[in-house]
Amino acid sequence: MGKREGRVLLLPKDGNGGQLGVFVAGPQPMDGGSANPVPPIETADERGRLLPGDRRYRRESCAPRRSASEARRMNVGVAHSEVNPNTRVMNSRGIWLAYIILVGLLHVVLLSIPFFSIPVVWTLTNVIHNLAMYVFLHTVKGTPFETPDQGKARLLTHWEQMDYGLQFTSSRKFLSISPIILYLLASFYTKYDAAHFLINTASLLSVLLPKLPQFHGVRLFGINKY
Repeated sequence: MGKREGRVLLLPKDGNGGQLGVFVAGPQPMDGGSANPVPPIETADERGRLLPGDRRYRRESCAPRRSASEARRMNVGVAHSEVNPNTRVMNSRGIWLAYIILVGLLHVVLLSIPFFSIPVVWTLTNVIHNLAMYVFLHTVKGTPFETPDQGKARLLTHWEQMDYGLQFTSSRKFLSISPIILYLLASFYTKYDAAHFLINTASLLSVLLPKLPQFHGVRLFGINKY
C-alpha cells in the first residue's frame, strides 16, 4: 500500500490541555502515481505586470497597442494627432502642387492686366511671391491650432517649426529651390535689366537668407524677438 501524501492541521487546545491533529489528504492521482500539488494561479508579478492567470490579461492582450512615439504625439480632444500640425503641414498630400498652382494663378492674373509689360509681370510675380513667403514663413510666429506644447511654438516662426526644426528635409529643400527657380525665370524674361535684376535679387535674398541653418532662431537686432 502506497504512502498517502497530505498534511496535518493542529486544532486549538481543549480544556484538558490536549491537542488534536487532523490529517488532510492531498490530491489523489488518477493513474496511481504520485500527485503533484497544483500551483496557485498568480495574476501579477512583483512589477505589477499581468500574467496569463488573470482575465484582464486576455482582454488587454487582444487590444491594439500604440508605440511610445504615437502615444507622445497623440493629442486628445482635437481633430489632429500631431502635437503641432505646423510641423507637418508642408508634408501633406498635394500641398506642393497647390503651391505651384497658386503661383501660376498669380502670374496669369498679372498677365491679364493690360498696361503691365512682360518684364513687369515677372518682376511683380517674383516680388509678391517672396513677400508672401517672407510674411507667412519668417515673420508670423506661433500656431493657429490648439497645441499642448506649453507655448513652445509661440516664439517660433513657421519655418522654424517645420519638421520639428530638422534641417534639409524635403519640404525645406522644395521651399528653398522654388524662389530660386522663380528668380531665374524673372531674370530671363526681364532680359537681365539692371533695375529688375536688383529688385529681384534683393527679393530673393530676403527669403533665402532666413532659410539657412546658420540663421535658425536668430533675430537680427532683436527684430521680431517677442
